[in-house]
Amino acid sequence: MPATDSATPSAALLKVLDGAVDLHTHSGPSPFPRRVNHVEASYDAARINMRAILIKSHHHNTVMDLLAMRDLLEDAPTPAYGGVALNSEVGGVNPSAVAVAIQMGGRAVWGPTVSAARHIAAHSHDDGFPTAGSNLEEKEESIFDANGDVSAETVRVTQLVAEAGIMLTGGHLDVDSQKALFATAKENGVTRLLLHHPDFIIGASDGDVEELLGYGAFVEHELSMYHPAVPAPGFPISQLVEWIDKIGPERTVIDSDLGQKDNPLPVDGYLYVVQQLLDHGVKEEAIRQMICRNTAFLLGLEDSPR
Repeated sequence: MPATDSATPSAALLKVLDGAVDLHTHSGPSPFPRRVNHVEASYDAARINMRAILIKSHHHNTVMDLLAMRDLLEDAPTPAYGGVALNSEVGGVNPSAVAVAIQMGGRAVWGPTVSAARHIAAHSHDDGFPTAGSNLEEKEESIFDANGDVSAETVRVTQLVAEAGIMLTGGHLDVDSQKALFATAKENGVTRLLLHHPDFIIGASDGDVEELLGYGAFVEHELSMYHPAVPAPGFPISQLVEWIDKIGPERTVIDSDLGQKDNPLPVDGYLYVVQQLLDHGVKEEAIRQMICRNTAFLLGLEDSPR
């Protein structure tokens, strides 16, 4: 197990973190270098008695990993769940890939991330984040058909997600695409919706966020973006506090987005950033709403975030 990056946490901090659910763990295997595998991530999560972790890959159905590691995970302390991201590696917005993930026990479907046009544009410079056209043979994926309408495949994906009662996210799609996706999802009965990092890649305005909240979405912010050991984007903690004040803890989600080789371990992200939130006056109950209750609801561990 990799060495931790944090000093021994206080009992008060551990109390706040107890039972957290991380919906954005980037453990391996993955085409990108990872600091921990899924089994190690489970044991790392136990340091703060996390209730569960959701393993995200941009490139493949992570439920397959977890089933292949079933014997190793049998005695692991923190339950790990998986899902599928709708990038070109799985055929893009592909109902078959979604159906397979659901049948195998998947709890999440992520909209296109590395294959989204918005992501490709954001990472068109050489920042080390592979995009379409890289050696992974990725290509751009859209939720729209050739006529500019929400595609039949997208409609079917939302129906499958609704039938399974699992989470759907907008991935790294542009704002207009996310609005169309979430509107379709709501119409078809999806109740667990998540908007990732509106101020990073997505570029959502306050008005855009308000509209997406209207479809029932929660808004996710990532610990990685506020940890000093992660070089980019390096947001100040005051920015996260402002988001919490603006949207409210009832609709805010905080996850790690950690596990990459050169970044802190996911738990070290929680230890550092949550302490910063406490130091900046965010109430313990509000933090637990964002890291425990809302996340448990989105993962399907609870029927309500209350």
